[in-house]
Amino acid sequence: MNKLEIKHIFMNYHSMAGETEAIKDVSLIVNKGDFVSIVGPSGSGKSTLLNIIAGLIKPSKGKILVDGQNLENFSGQFGYMFQKDELFEWLNIYKNVLIGLKVKHRETPSNIKKIEEMLKEYKLLEFKNHYPSELSGGMRQRASLIRTLALNPEILILDEPFSALDYQSRLRASDEIYKIIKQEGKTVIMVTHDISEAISMSQRIIIFSKRPAKIKKEISIDFKDNSLTPLQKRADPRFREYFDSVWKELEIDE
Repeated sequence: MNKLEIKHIFMNYHSMAGETEAIKDVSLIVNKGDFVSIVGPSGSGKSTLLNIIAGLIKPSKGKILVDGQNLENFSGQFGYMFQKDELFEWLNIYKNVLIGLKVKHRETPSNIKKIEEMLKEYKLLEFKNHYPSELSGGMRQRASLIRTLALNPEILILDEPFSALDYQSRLRASDEIYKIIKQEGKTVIMVTHDISEAISMSQRIIIFSKRPAKIKKEISIDFKDNSLTPLQKRADPRFREYFDSVWKELEIDE
């Protein structure tokens, strides 16, 4: 995948009470290797857009194109990480990260070897026989990401991936997950309510208006030093400037 195009997406929900507009004419281009975050008021349709991008629901109007082809013709894969890690408590970590390969009947020696390499690289190999309840929140999220990466998705979709963690664990997990994503060279679209998280991890931030969601503004993030971790970016003088810019747009919409 070289380019994902979100073209004039509308989403309306129908009920006995009438029609509700959730998303109104949203267009966006995400290029290969981009890390794009979407922020906006609660209930503004951010997660709805993720589901449309992943092909889980159909928009009322508009198209999702991958390299100019309709989403239905996309031969690659989306990897979806939710707010909770969704690990199976009755399976150990090794069996948890293998579950996707097993379901897809792709337990080849090369795929299993890659999983073991990732477990070692991301410091989970010695915990592979542990159960999820025996791991910290950050370690669980790493295991969840490895399970997602096992199927080699071209696009990662992250829906509030750290929201279930306490603040300190959240900071540590964002550093760890960011490192993994960069090393694996994945394209990422993330929804978050945490402005600091969006700034420290993303190359671009898309700011949604309140419902019906439109794109109010797009802000490019550039800390000059590409080696900075998300935690290090929070100490950079430009961080406050970016935070104020995003906060101003959100505050206006209240």
